[in-house]
Amino acid sequence: MPEGGRVATAEGAAAPAGAPEQATLGAPAGAGPWRLAWRRLRRNRATLVFGGVFVALVLFCIAAPLYAKHVAHTGPYENHLSDTIEQDGETVNVVGFDGVPIGPTWRGEFLLGADDNGRDVMVRILYGGRNSLLIGVSAALITLMLSILLGLVAGYMRGRVDGVISRMMDVLWAFPVVLLGVALGTSLALGGFELGPVSVGPGSLLIPIFVISIVYVPYMARPVRGQVLILREQDFVEAARSQGAGPLRVMFAEILPNLASTMIVFFPLLIANAILLEAALSFLGAGVQSPEPSWGTMIDSGVERIITAPMLTIAPGVFLVATVLALNVFGDGVRDAFDPKGRVRMEH
Repeated sequence: MPEGGRVATAEGAAAPAGAPEQATLGAPAGAGPWRLAWRRLRRNRATLVFGGVFVALVLFCIAAPLYAKHVAHTGPYENHLSDTIEQDGETVNVVGFDGVPIGPTWRGEFLLGADDNGRDVMVRILYGGRNSLLIGVSAALITLMLSILLGLVAGYMRGRVDGVISRMMDVLWAFPVVLLGVALGTSLALGGFELGPVSVGPGSLLIPIFVISIVYVPYMARPVRGQVLILREQDFVEAARSQGAGPLRVMFAEILPNLASTMIVFFPLLIANAILLEAALSFLGAGVQSPEPSWGTMIDSGVERIITAPMLTIAPGVFLVATVLALNVFGDGVRDAFDPKGRVRMEH
């Protein structure tokens, strides 16, 4: 994924939600674009299957407290360094005298084994998934809102306003996503930051959310701007201007609703990229900070024991890959449903 999932457009962006679509084979006459998109989505079995996989993963992570309380009988931060369990009729230490933790028991307690501190790996994977998903969805929403706002203003106002916003986007665009994320994440993770009355301390999940949402803005703001440049010349916008509508009303009442399909196309792909970037930042120490679990921090802490306790790295890696893969396949299906001509693409 070069440059963190750069957006490429062939004709600006996805077709407006309210724009008429050319007749397609098998499409009923007079069917609107939303109905046509839903028909295409229902016929794409891979999209539905991987969408179901993602929903299942989300539900598993949401149910983490229930699993921890009723199945594993331990929390994500509870250490069991000196504890023992019964396995195959024998009493074994959760963490051996040589420091090697117990492997998978394939039952309720320590289903996937323990880490170096005697914490249940499966419990931490589910709680880490909650954090990774929270960061990914929150960052994607913030990116979406900022990109829509900047793209709307730049594309509609043009002139100096467009020039200033575009140059700001160029500055962010010039840096590789991971490098910029590490730089921002490291500086903020050490001392936190204050934004007016809001004070964010070191180790807060708000830091990776803020960092990830900022670095991805130019990758969506540019195609949104291109979409707005096309829409501002359409007849319905000219009609609104002729009736005395001001710039704000035209942008938010006339143009913004026609960006709905673009937002829907990008959202699942933004979440996937945000989750992947969060894992990368956490692995490099610039994202979620220990002892708070996330898939990235778990992979980082398990690398040292990849030989003696491979499940510490493999298990969170499998959950991370499954989530990102499911979102990407689902996102591609949504894009194909709303944008069958392929005018919006995320480069990988």
